[in-house]
Amino acid sequence: MTEPIQVEGLAQFARALRRVDGEAPKQLRLAHNEAANIVVDAARPMMPRVSGRAQASVKAKSTRTATRVSAGSSRAPYVPWLDYGGEGRVKGRPPKRDFKKGGRYVYPAFHANRSRVEDVLERGLLKVVRDAGLEVD
Repeated sequence: MTEPIQVEGLAQFARALRRVDGEAPKQLRLAHNEAANIVVDAARPMMPRVSGRAQASVKAKSTRTATRVSAGSSRAPYVPWLDYGGEGRVKGRPPKRDFKKGGRYVYPAFHANRSRVEDVLERGLLKVVRDAGLEVD
């Protein structure tokens, strides 16, 4: 599918940073969400719109150690089918949608904006480090 952006030692860094500044873990999550929102903003307009629930279900849901984008919700359980295809679960006969391994919306949005995501994530992480009073080379 795709190679994720890996930051080695981020979990250990987040634990150590918590000892220096209690607000730092929250700031790390916000830095990850800022990077994830680039993908969210690119994926939403590509999705078909009938009720708007599918588009609204694409959200940044990062943690202090991972940048995450989720798609689908209890109000839009069909989003995986919409994005990847397969057999749908609709009343009556389920419609068939051609399966697309890399997806149609979220992963293509990530691939198209990968360098921008990396740049925003790097700037965000450096800002958190500097705000905690640490020097960065």
